[in-house]
Amino acid sequence: MNKLYLLMAFFLASVIVLAIAAEAPIPPYIKIVLLAVALLLDIIGFSSRYYMYLIKPMLKFKKHIVLSKEDAYHLSSTADAVLRKEGDNFIATVFVSIPVYRSSTEMTDDEKLEFSRQVSRLVGISRDPVRFTTQVHVMNKDSYIQTLRDTISATENEQADLMLKNASPSEQERVKGKLAMLRNMLDSISKSMSFEMVSYASISATGSKEYEAVGAAQQKARELMAGIASTFGVSPSLITGDNILKFIEPEALIPFSTMTEQISKGIEEQVV
Repeated sequence: MNKLYLLMAFFLASVIVLAIAAEAPIPPYIKIVLLAVALLLDIIGFSSRYYMYLIKPMLKFKKHIVLSKEDAYHLSSTADAVLRKEGDNFIATVFVSIPVYRSSTEMTDDEKLEFSRQVSRLVGISRDPVRFTTQVHVMNKDSYIQTLRDTISATENEQADLMLKNASPSEQERVKGKLAMLRNMLDSISKSMSFEMVSYASISATGSKEYEAVGAAQQKARELMAGIASTFGVSPSLITGDNILKFIEPEALIPFSTMTEQISKGIEEQVV
């Protein structure tokens, strides 16, 4: 919407409101309200030049967009598959972790060529459609940071006990060094975000019952895991429990707020 047209529209609405307030046989208090509305329209008209990004969405009044009318997914009772109902059938999806221990930056040209051949064989392992993905996650280090802080607290108590017991200087120096190391670790970990790269394959199957869909998906996953193991020489595994959320929930992929971010932004004034 053109800013000039929007400005003219607000001014025209203000003039109409003023005309009603001046000519219509209405009580004085209503005229005061209409004058206030006209003033507000003038203010919005002048402000539209600078705050179009706020005014424009309010004028459109769009309804929420429904992404899917299907029922939400849920975790299977075995905690290793995601289930969703479609019509009278259930669709089960299983996720297989593919450990990758090498990077292309560390490979020679011959090793890169061999790796590309392995990937080509990997694509043809299964007769069923398989999705191969590599994702980079923002790591939520809250539990690790909390463990470090608990360890630091315990070490501080140990240091205080040694001082009360007049322990040998060497013993006190050992605990002092351990405490300094832990504090340095906590400070280093808290300064920046950490990322985790995960490679995985996902495969689905259908069934009229939940257990049928899950059993079929698990069978396909076992065949896929055998092919991955023989191709790459690694030990793939089924992804279970809350770890599955990393591949289907945006909040698990990129946590909106972690203790690490709070510390790095200065929300906590003192780490220890």
